[in-house]
Amino acid sequence: MKVSMAIEGKKGTLEYQGESPDEQALVSAAASYGFVLLERTSSYIVIDVLGKLQRFKLLGVHEFDSVRKRMSVVVKCPDGTVKLLLKGADASVLDILAKRNEPASVFLENDGNIIVEDKQQKEILAATVAHLGLYAGDGLRTLVVASRDLGRTEFDAWSDQYAKASTALVNRIGLLRNAANMVENQLTLLGATGIEDKLQAGVPETIASLRAAGIKVWVLTGDKQETAISIGFSCMLLTKDMHQIVINESSKDLCHKALQSAKIKYSRFSSSIDVEREFIDQPNIPSNSNIITSLALVIDGNSLVHALSPDLEDELFELSTLCEVVLCCRVAPLQKAGIVSLIKKKTNEMTLAIGDGANDVSMIQTAHVGVGISGQEGRQAVMASDFAMGQFRFLKRLLLVHGHWNYQRLAYMVLYNLYRNAVFVMMLFWYILNTAFSPSTAIFDWNLVFYSLIYTSIPTVAVGILDKDVSHRTLMKYPQLYAVGQKSKSYNSFLFWLTMLDTLWQSLVLFFVPFFTYQATTIDIWSMGSLWIAAVVILVNLHLALDVQRWTLVTHLAVWGSLLATYACFFLLDSLPEESFLSHYWVIYHVIGTAYYWLNLLLIIVLGLLPRFCIKVIKQRWWPSDVHIAREADKLDRNYMSKQSSLELNVLHHRESGVGSSL
Repeated sequence: MKVSMAIEGKKGTLEYQGESPDEQALVSAAASYGFVLLERTSSYIVIDVLGKLQRFKLLGVHEFDSVRKRMSVVVKCPDGTVKLLLKGADASVLDILAKRNEPASVFLENDGNIIVEDKQQKEILAATVAHLGLYAGDGLRTLVVASRDLGRTEFDAWSDQYAKASTALVNRIGLLRNAANMVENQLTLLGATGIEDKLQAGVPETIASLRAAGIKVWVLTGDKQETAISIGFSCMLLTKDMHQIVINESSKDLCHKALQSAKIKYSRFSSSIDVEREFIDQPNIPSNSNIITSLALVIDGNSLVHALSPDLEDELFELSTLCEVVLCCRVAPLQKAGIVSLIKKKTNEMTLAIGDGANDVSMIQTAHVGVGISGQEGRQAVMASDFAMGQFRFLKRLLLVHGHWNYQRLAYMVLYNLYRNAVFVMMLFWYILNTAFSPSTAIFDWNLVFYSLIYTSIPTVAVGILDKDVSHRTLMKYPQLYAVGQKSKSYNSFLFWLTMLDTLWQSLVLFFVPFFTYQATTIDIWSMGSLWIAAVVILVNLHLALDVQRWTLVTHLAVWGSLLATYACFFLLDSLPEESFLSHYWVIYHVIGTAYYWLNLLLIIVLGLLPRFCIKVIKQRWWPSDVHIAREADKLDRNYMSKQSSLELNVLHHRESGVGSSL
């Protein structure tokens, strides 16, 4: 991916292209201070240094990887010296600064204490660490810059190793990493950079809505901890009433102890009320302190190395389930995928991974559903995702609106299609039992085919695509309605067996109502079959019409048009000549003119749909669901808006009439 930017120079406009916005920002900042990149090829670099052109020969590039967390270049300067220039995360760069007894002696002990012998380097390091803290506190993405001179012998050894690694066919990445480690040491600290990573418009509101919808949000970022926490507050992921559980451990034992102690301490906080009561009762908490109502886990990449191991992953998962928010910082791409795999393995929940860069590809591919955001970070995430979008805020509508509609439609369509086919088959089953498994059939073969092909298919498709239980405005206004799908309220075992019980009742009505009403008559089996197929088609379509929640012109045409198409097929098939193999011997013409025919259709429809109608009325009257309440509120809003619009039009009309009469 290439990021373009333009710099106005003395001789025209320069357009830069980089692999990431970070590189774009660094080049732009350097140009504003008089260090303008003029030309870049695979073998040299030309820079305008305060008005003086300098040419640097490019000898090698060590690209960034998730293990080293840094990148470096080896260049030959105009004065003939060979230098290594490096930038990377502070945790990876500060550890490879010049060691003790070197001209610039800076190193870190295991306990994190900084020991510096060179006074100048000590001052630079102290200032850099202070700046890193300030940058991270402001939510900036930080990088540390360092360099070193390479001697002739060391350069020759590195050059041979680098050439072999670059042309290797086996373990090329490992050989390049070894070549980088040969020269990425004994560095001299130059300073640090802070790059602003602006949030897209609507990110805080989107995250707040997703949390209100009951979606648990995990943030996996490569930024340092202070930066990640600052961004968490800015995007409304973290709030001041949250208690942050911070785990930063370098060893497996310490990580285990931290996870276990935090889990024991906070395991009794099963709800926000418990959390609030517990912290109020603690004597060490000041009376004027903010009340904590929820928990947030903040864990860094070093701790995740141990926490994701097989013997500690249970501890990590159990502690994470106690928290409303999980924030992982300094996370490598493979660790992101490991966290998603842990959630998939430990729960039956659906996982959704959202990313905008190449380092999010493994996470997106591991999750059940992957969403790639097409932005300045490139299109690698988009190419690996299931859904692509240009802005993060679009996710709110995708999940809360289209996700809710899609769940409602699929849930109902699964139950309806089971019912639609089962009621027809069970009606034939009662016929077979009554005829002692006779091979004769009462329904013509073409009606058997057309039942699923023409008579009942089009309404199913129309409702499955167009039906909406609640408007998009209501769903965006009340994210809590998304919980309908999370709690499986529209499709569960109870609804399945209730639908099957209703199917059994309707099949009995379909068969036995005509059976008893025509028992004393001399009706033939073909006329009875014509009544059965007409009754089941009408009953199934009216059953669907009873459950339609949003009528449109297409829905009306599909439902009522299918009934007309059914009778059109009846008359067409029964009108064919007797010699035709499609002929039905004018059956429909004989039975449709009798009162028994219409009486049976009426009885079948009323008796078949009566239990379902009564249950729907009772449920919506005395035990309405959140969706039913939202629908009624939506109707009131529409009526109010309609009245307001009519009132405004009337006022405008009267004003115009008054103006006209005065003229």
